[in-house]
Formats: sequence, C-alpha cells, structure tokens
Amino acid sequence: MGKNKRQKHLSHGKKSNPQKYTPLTRPSGVSKPASKSSTKPSKPQAQHRKPTLPFSPHEQILLIGEGDLSFSSSLIIHHKCQHVTATVYESSHELLSKYPHVEENIKAIEDGGGAVRYGIDAMKMRPFTTGKEREGVMDRIFFNFPHVGGKTKDVNRQVRYNQELLVSFFNNAMPSLSPKEGSSIVVTLFEGEPYTLWNIRDLGRHSGLEVKRSWRFQASAYPGYRHARTLGVVKGGGGWKGEERAARSYEFVRKGEGAVMGSGKGKREESSVDEDEGDESLHEDDVEEQGDEDKEDHKKENDDDEDEGD
Repeated sequence: MGKNKRQKHLSHGKKSNPQKYTPLTRPSGVSKPASKSSTKPSKPQAQHRKPTLPFSPHEQILLIGEGDLSFSSSLIIHHKCQHVTATVYESSHELLSKYPHVEENIKAIEDGGGAVRYGIDAMKMRPFTTGKEREGVMDRIFFNFPHVGGKTKDVNRQVRYNQELLVSFFNNAMPSLSPKEGSSIVVTLFEGEPYTLWNIRDLGRHSGLEVKRSWRFQASAYPGYRHARTLGVVKGGGGWKGEERAARSYEFVRKGEGAVMGSGKGKREESSVDEDEGDESLHEDDVEEQGDEDKEDHKKENDDDEDEGD
C-alpha cells in the first residue's frame, strides 16, 4: 500500500473528537467586580441649579404686562428691589375682576416703595424718561410671557400678531432704557412651539438690539410668583400651571454691547450664550429635560385662550 493510501486509510479509521465547550463559572463566594465608574462629574438637575437673577436690588426696574403682579411683589418682598415700576394692560377695575387676589400684591408693591401703573399698552406706551435730554431711566425692563391672547386659531396669524407685539414693545422700550452700558431688556417665553416660531432673536435685531445671554427661567427663584393667564382666574381652578412649564429668558442689549470677538476671526460676532451664568449646563440639556411630557400642555394651551404678561 502506498504512502498516500495508508494515510488516507488511517484518517478514515480515526474518529474525530472535538473538544466540548465548557462555560467558565465564577467560584462561589467571589462577587462580580464592580464596573469602573466614570470620573466625569454628573451635571446638576435643573431644579437644583443656581438661578440666574438679571438684576440688582438698587436698579431701576420696569415690568410690562404684569398680570396679577405676583412677580413684581416677589422682587420687592424677597429680592429687596427698591425701585420697581409695575405696569398692567388693564384698568384697576378690570384687573381686580380678573384677579381677585391682586389687592395684596398691589399693597406689597406700594408699601415697598414701588408703583403700579394701569392701562399701559406695550404697543403704545410712552417712554419713561427724565432730564432735559429726556434720557431713559430704566436699568432693566422685563416683559414676562408676552402674548396677544387667543385672537385666532390660525397658527401663522397668531405668530404674526405676537411678532408685531414684540417689535412694537422693543421699539417703545428702547427710549426708556438707561443710557448706561449694560442696561437691558429681558423677555421670557415658554419653550417649544409656537414660541420658537416667533424668532425672538431676529425681532430684537430689527429693533437695534442683540441677545447678550439666555438662561432657563426658574419660577421657584421668585417665591409667591404664579403665572397669570390673560383671561384671568379660571373659576373652579384646574388647568395647567404656567410656572411649572419649561421657559427661557433672553437678555437684550443695544447692538455692540453684547458682542464679543469671534474665535480666530477679525470681526465681531453676536454673543449668543446659552449657558446659565455660573453654571456649566447647556440649553440643549434643558430642552431634553422637557421631553415629551409638555406636548399635551402645549396642545391644550393652543386650544385655549393664550397667555399675556406674567
């Protein structure tokens, strides 16, 4: 028998015996090693972040469309602001009928040295000025949650009406702004649509303003504050609570005052800061935290009368 035939014959007679796989087991009494934890510190939850307060107690503060005046009274009672002028769209009689509890807020403002002015329309208001040159006197001008109300169910028209409101407000507020560098206008809006459709940054630019910074609005920073609806207090209660919804504040300054040098560029660019002052959290993180839980609230709000003012 030749060599090749012998090898073939032997290979046919030899049975293959593959090794059987036996899974490894951990000896008894030995626990699973703990996974390595990331050394990167976790970001603080939104409700625990230090709130941004864009004012000082000694500054001249003007508030537009103040609703039930709870925001203004909180500035005086809890933040010790000394020069507060709060304005409302309604007459004193209309205000009391819409918000029966408003008297206590009016008293707190007046007792704290502030003033309440009635019948002030953001689209027609006159400048708050003084001196021979009629210079503006306000260091901070606030318009919290501006809205024209439920004029129409058509989204495009509603967006246009609110854009017109904001453009008129910016133009009318500018003369009231103190000539001191750093004086600013602060507008707060809810997150998401339809508010993002208003393009508030562009509206400010058309009025000679630019965004210096923006931050997540935290209602809890203003004890006693309650979001007031345009139609007033709903009988029987119920409905969504505006102070619990995600919102964002935008601080506008005159063009050039908020500009910074672009990295590696020779021209000045708008500083559109989306970080909270003294906080490393980004705006994108805030939006993610809102998630889908507010979609039903947005839908309900669009179906009802919308909110104007605080």
